[in-house]
Amino acid sequence: MSKILLFQTVHSTARIHPRTVTSILSKPLIIPSVSKCYSPISPFHSISLPALKHHFHSPSFSFPSSFSSRAFDDSSSSIETQNEKEEKVGEQSEIEEYPSGEMEYEKISGWKSFVVKLKMLIAFPWQRVRKGSVLTMKLRGQISDQLKSRFSSGLSLPQICENFVKAAYDPRISGVYLHIEPLNCGWGKVEEIRRHILNFKKSGKFIIAYIPACGEKEFYLACACEEIYAPPSAYFSLYGLTVQASFLGGVLEKIGIEPQVQRIGKYKSAGDQLTRKSMSEENCEMLTSLLDNIYGNWLDVVSSSKGKKREDVENFINEGVYEVEKLKEEGFITNIHYDDEVISMLKERLGVQKDKKLSMVDYKKYSKVRKWTLGLTGGKDLIAVIRATGSISRVRSPLSSPSSGIIAEQIIEKIRSVRESKRYKAVIIRIDSPGGDALASDLMWREIKLLAASKPVIASMGDVAASGGYYMAMAAQTIVAENLTLTGSIGVVTGKFNLGKLYEKIGFNKEVISRGRYAELLAAEQRPFRPDEAELFEKSAQNAYKQFRDKAAFSRSMPVEKMEEVAQGRVWAGKDAASRGLVDAIGGLSRAIAIAKHKIKIPQDRPVTLVELSRPSPTLPEVLSGIGSSIVGVDRTVKELLQDLTFSDGVQARVDGIMFQRFEGFPDATPLISLIKDYLSSL
Repeated sequence: MSKILLFQTVHSTARIHPRTVTSILSKPLIIPSVSKCYSPISPFHSISLPALKHHFHSPSFSFPSSFSSRAFDDSSSSIETQNEKEEKVGEQSEIEEYPSGEMEYEKISGWKSFVVKLKMLIAFPWQRVRKGSVLTMKLRGQISDQLKSRFSSGLSLPQICENFVKAAYDPRISGVYLHIEPLNCGWGKVEEIRRHILNFKKSGKFIIAYIPACGEKEFYLACACEEIYAPPSAYFSLYGLTVQASFLGGVLEKIGIEPQVQRIGKYKSAGDQLTRKSMSEENCEMLTSLLDNIYGNWLDVVSSSKGKKREDVENFINEGVYEVEKLKEEGFITNIHYDDEVISMLKERLGVQKDKKLSMVDYKKYSKVRKWTLGLTGGKDLIAVIRATGSISRVRSPLSSPSSGIIAEQIIEKIRSVRESKRYKAVIIRIDSPGGDALASDLMWREIKLLAASKPVIASMGDVAASGGYYMAMAAQTIVAENLTLTGSIGVVTGKFNLGKLYEKIGFNKEVISRGRYAELLAAEQRPFRPDEAELFEKSAQNAYKQFRDKAAFSRSMPVEKMEEVAQGRVWAGKDAASRGLVDAIGGLSRAIAIAKHKIKIPQDRPVTLVELSRPSPTLPEVLSGIGSSIVGVDRTVKELLQDLTFSDGVQARVDGIMFQRFEGFPDATPLISLIKDYLSSL
């Protein structure tokens, strides 16, 4: 039987690979906000970890066939009393004890203002900005959770957020002009950016949104701005949200392929895509809950921002919103203007003559402005930040690109260097991952657990924290996530293809000579499982699920019985994960920083310095062209195919394929395109 591997993410349909699959899902978490006094410095250069591709495919996460007993030990003891566990559960339930990390704006004045002006005078030419400038940022497409090198294209969430912080304090910046267009990121990143917009408004400077093409995510961001403008021909598609699941059972049946899937956990739906022709009741229940969370949150935020009742917003959406004039009449946008008209309006507001050019600085140039120039340097207390983004693998393959996700041996090296160093008072592990190799995840879990025994470790979750992503987070003392962070459930699905009927149709024959009772378990894809082989497969899946569930229960100081209630392959939205003990606090990176300060017992108003240990190292194509991501992306597709054909893994785990779409007529919303996407993603 040929081996298969399902690659999925919370935002996409399944990806099929010729490889044995056992998929284990982990749970959702939630993420923090923006901090007042921190300054990133970057003495280290390391391999870049790319952003998760949310709308096409997602990596998987392999689970070891067994854990060593040492893997369950913490740094001091492998056994905890029931009383100690109950005390820890009580501590975790008190979310209110954690500081909020809310930004408190204080205008620079006096001697500090003089020093800042002096620094601006001596800044490098490429870091200088004219007084009275407007910061313009175009938010569209993919947004990476990783820092970007100066040669990399695309947007970086850390740099977007830092630009808002700098602009709030920069006396040369009069306001912000945001172009918001269709976004290709999860709701976690959208919430983080929105929080920074709200914090920027505390400076008293204006922030204006321009939305030529707008759906739910884009409008969610725009509502945080003071004013919203759109051209008369703008594309508005505020029709509501959908969640989609595609099924290949009927297709595989017609071509003679029989998926033999073993599923552990009633909500574990990953195998359903191969075996079923329609959605199961449990999967429907889970997806409905996730959709209700996201849509309900959207209605609450929009109604609050626009000063309307929730039911009024929902009724308006249900009328079918596409006319810009109607949006203006109902007060959802400020006015209808073209881009040049908005710029003319800004010139008038800032007292710039009509025949003069408005001084503007874009995202890329402003990202080069150092916080030091603005007097925003941190204090003597150092907090290390380790970013882990993308799929998880244990070692870098010779065929993989430099930005191929989370490489465990590299992350472990960073963790150990932080643990051995006395420089760092605390550590923040920033995770945005759907999972991957479970052995790699377990090794990182162990290293993070050892690190947490020597200094505070806070896990901050991005769009998704599933399977291996959550596995890493479990070792931290505190987990922080956004309301809408999607976390893969703890569950297992394993199986392989029986290609016997397909081989018969095409006239292909395969014969196997073997020694050992189960030698043909994975080798003989031309026939179904024998009864004893099927029994072994089921036991293996049950064992993998038990190990995963028990490790999660141990890490969260939760009885196994209670963990079982929230496991079973279910995916949770962040706020639901928090109420069930999988997450400790809701917020963004700034809240993680605030909690780290709280743990090391320093005042919240004392500045700290963030030391980024995951600075990107640009590839040669990126250096030469500045658009290397496209080249690398194509190259990676080919290389991943070769890896899948040459490397054999055991049990695999990853988050279910969940695609949230709008009813807007986009190609992604059609089953045919989704099916083609599944096929292309498997290449």
